[in-house]
Amino acid sequence: MPVRRAVAVLIFALLWHGGAAAAALQRVPLAYLGETRAGDAGAAESGAAVDEGLAGAHLGVADNNSTGRFVGLEFELLPTQAAGLGQLISRPSAGAPVTFAVADLPSKILATIARQFPALTFINVRARSDRLRNEDCAANVLHTISSRAMLADALAQYLVWKRWTRWFLVVGSSAADAAYADAVRRAAAKFGASISAEKAWTFGAPNVRADTGHATLQTEIPAFTRVGDYDVLIVADEEDEFGEELVGRTFLPRPVAGTHGLIATTWSRVNEQWGALQLQRRFEKEFKRAMRPRDYAAWLAVRAIGEAAVRTGSADAGTVRQYMLGPEFLLSGFKGRGQSFRPWDGQMRQRVLIAGPRRLVSASPQQGFLHRVSELDTLGTDKDESACRR
Repeated sequence: MPVRRAVAVLIFALLWHGGAAAAALQRVPLAYLGETRAGDAGAAESGAAVDEGLAGAHLGVADNNSTGRFVGLEFELLPTQAAGLGQLISRPSAGAPVTFAVADLPSKILATIARQFPALTFINVRARSDRLRNEDCAANVLHTISSRAMLADALAQYLVWKRWTRWFLVVGSSAADAAYADAVRRAAAKFGASISAEKAWTFGAPNVRADTGHATLQTEIPAFTRVGDYDVLIVADEEDEFGEELVGRTFLPRPVAGTHGLIATTWSRVNEQWGALQLQRRFEKEFKRAMRPRDYAAWLAVRAIGEAAVRTGSADAGTVRQYMLGPEFLLSGFKGRGQSFRPWDGQMRQRVLIAGPRRLVSASPQQGFLHRVSELDTLGTDKDESACRR
């Protein structure tokens, strides 16, 4: 009987302590702002899932809570449309105010809503716009998705390292295609490459499913790409209308890179190095699909908040944000280098993967591209170049 009573007392004590600990947890609510999506930048990683981005944020919350509870913090994700943000803020979760928002929004909407809610810190996980990090930047917006300039610079470094310095640029008809092409031209000038030829894709989207679709493309694309000699064809087709059809059909036997073929990307399912395989497997087990760039960016955003909160032992927005932007902040992103935020434009420094459809080819910055502070700052807009006035 004494033994049974002792066991019962022990169980009661454990249950009481666990309940008390749970009651003492300080909640950290994170808004997740999404919008209906039409098209996606980084077309080679497209085929968007309904929960793309949101799934990565959920995994980030689970990771945060695995360590956060040890310092009395519990993270909660609150998905909403951008139009519902005001209502969400006015009704705090369990008494805790919403001070951080993961923004899965187009650049124009994000720029507008950031001005409307200056007290919130938004972390951009979708928009690759370079203007959003320069002329249209805001002090309360950070970025975990790589900008177009970062992607173009990463690809350019690899091509220059390979001595493929003569580029044939093919540009689609959308505004996103034009923006990516601008980033490619800038990267060429920055790293000593040249655009030896440039053409606009003026055809309609090819009907590859028609019985004669492949035969038509096999005739038209060689004629379209007959422009003289070059080392690599770079395609700007963020809407995924034609870029894939260029691979293997050029007049000269040349590689295709850019938005299709050999791509520069924030994340890819083919990355299994630097411990990334365990992240890939955990994501696939939970969501029954591969992790995509937007998922990864959302996971990074939530993890950055969690890492700063745990390191400081605080849920205070000002304390967490100050630490995130400080010199001591460093986040493991499974890409071989610690990742931190640039104070001048809020962009997360990170390696950019150079990937094919089935294999990781490389990761930039490439060896030999030096910087006085961090080689990661050779990708994208450096401090001296930035038009951001935060």
